[in-house]
Amino acid sequence: MKINILDTTLRDGSYAINYSFTSSDTAIICKELEQAGFEYIEIGHGAGLRASVKGLGTAAATDEEYMIAAKETLTTAKWGMFCIPGIAELEDVDLAAKHGMNFIRIGTNITDVEKSEPFIKKAKGYGMFVAANYMKSYAASPEYFAEKVKLSEKYGADVVYIVDSAGGMFPENIKQYFESIRKVSNIALGFHGHDNLGLATANSLEAINLGISFVDSSLQGLGRSAGNASTEILVSLLKKKNYELNINMLKVLDIGQRLIQPLLTRKGQMPLDIISGYADFHSSYTPHIHKYSAKYKVNPLILIMEMCKIDKVNFDEKVAEEVAMRIKSNEEVYLSKFDFHRYTGGEQDLI
Repeated sequence: MKINILDTTLRDGSYAINYSFTSSDTAIICKELEQAGFEYIEIGHGAGLRASVKGLGTAAATDEEYMIAAKETLTTAKWGMFCIPGIAELEDVDLAAKHGMNFIRIGTNITDVEKSEPFIKKAKGYGMFVAANYMKSYAASPEYFAEKVKLSEKYGADVVYIVDSAGGMFPENIKQYFESIRKVSNIALGFHGHDNLGLATANSLEAINLGISFVDSSLQGLGRSAGNASTEILVSLLKKKNYELNINMLKVLDIGQRLIQPLLTRKGQMPLDIISGYADFHSSYTPHIHKYSAKYKVNPLILIMEMCKIDKVNFDEKVAEEVAMRIKSNEEVYLSKFDFHRYTGGEQDLI
């Protein structure tokens, strides 16, 4: 089985540096990754096509500028971008096709897979390789997940991704999803993990051992929340386990140290990231947690855990406020259960 490592430094990694990769950065890193042997490179805004326009953080370049940078730089590696229906529009797929984009990844919550249909069909009409990424996969049972896979296969997807958006899954969970899927479909599978509980690499190895053919990683583990599996470590482990991998390990180590390490600003393990993995909380809702934990002077870690008992997919601000008020009114009870005295969120002190 061929193992495909999709490097997502330039896309998922952009979350960690405020979307500041320029088109020049994109060209330079794309070329270095291609020279190291990578076949799949993902670029663009962390939240995908049209995210800057939709106010989800302004990237240092437009979608089209990123496309041009990759197109004019790469000669053998395939490049692609992320696409979330509702943020992206169908015309964005037209633009991508105009610039010869090789692959596109359509991301939907596991509960909203049906929204991907027109995007998958349009991309396939242009001959693109299409991945259906099931964000927050853990919120659905393996059996429910497998039923959705049949839909993506029907729409024309080439690969379906198990996505550990919160970084809280275990290797045995990956196996459960894999086995359920294989009962109904032989479609190619992928895995995208986050490292909130330090298991992104272990989960990626389990995925590969099971026969999942695509795994994501980023240089230095750069990515949203606690980051992704480290490309450097994943490549080194696969080499040590004697997997066939046409990637130059020493070149990868050099790229990570030379181009990405200088961008790293955070050190240590952030409590909020760990609790996000523990509770299966998607970090995109963190600003709302900051808002209501600050307003009611309650521990944001407790607020995250209580909210995830209600819903691990969506976030209702009205519910969040009610939960924060409940925590505040029962502060003695909550604090006796959880020995959290002080929390620093990075940007501000909340308690």
